[in-house]
Amino acid sequence: MKPRLAFFVGDPNGVGPELSARLLARPETSAAADVRVFGDPRLLDCAMQVVPGLDAAALTPGKANAAAGKWVVDALTVMAQAARAREVDGIVFAPLNKQAMKLGGLPYNDEQHLFAELLQAEGYSVEFNVIDGLWTSRVTSHIPLKDVAASVTQEGVIDAVRIIDQALRRGGNARPRIAVAGLNPHAGEGGTMGREEIDIIAPAVERARRDGIEVRGPLPADTVFVAARRGDFDAVVTMYHDQGQIAMKLMGFDRGVTVLGGLPVPVATCAHGTAYDIVGRNQANAVPLINAFELAARMASR
Repeated sequence: MKPRLAFFVGDPNGVGPELSARLLARPETSAAADVRVFGDPRLLDCAMQVVPGLDAAALTPGKANAAAGKWVVDALTVMAQAARAREVDGIVFAPLNKQAMKLGGLPYNDEQHLFAELLQAEGYSVEFNVIDGLWTSRVTSHIPLKDVAASVTQEGVIDAVRIIDQALRRGGNARPRIAVAGLNPHAGEGGTMGREEIDIIAPAVERARRDGIEVRGPLPADTVFVAARRGDFDAVVTMYHDQGQIAMKLMGFDRGVTVLGGLPVPVATCAHGTAYDIVGRNQANAVPLINAFELAARMASR
């Protein structure tokens, strides 16, 4: 049987609706999964209206607003309820805008934590990024850069290593090769540029090795992705958001996928944002959203 995927058209003021139309028009999409579309007929003619109708005040193309953000949060909530009721096997959504969602009442910094609560996820959850088979996880995510160093802990590093090891094993990789980036320049240079590598990251990596995980680190963050792109690693654990995101998007911004890890069902989206600056110009690239859909379908099938 094909997996059943819930699909949401994303922020109504971004490129999500136009990307969704392209995705849903492909015969490969319906061949890969039975799709339940969450949206509004005015945004997408083929969408069924599952969540409450979109108020006209929410439509300000190219701009974030509270009405659109609330509609998005409501839609994600309905999809999560469908997943909890086992009406769908996975969730895919087009780009969201965190500013709009916060204006609309999102009580968290991102949708990762919203889904973790709605799906009653137990334990650690984190955002994965995937490009051409290379996965990343991170110890900290959507927090100010000034708070990163204080937020890096041994348990956080171990959790980020374990969760990506488990995800890759579930995907068929019997022994994932994982690299862990350092926090400071040159991975601390023996403590001369910071002691987080010595006091926190290295002990965490050693603990993960004792658990049977094939992991190396801490490695200098400015070269670890060179080795990963060369094929030395299947995954990289980074310490903060942009440490991994900049490298991954340089390697494949036009192909990248985000997976919300640690949840009871696969949840995936494209790794780019709402692209407010090109809304309605037919310039947005649908490949990342197509890749997200196909990856979620494969994960849900397993």
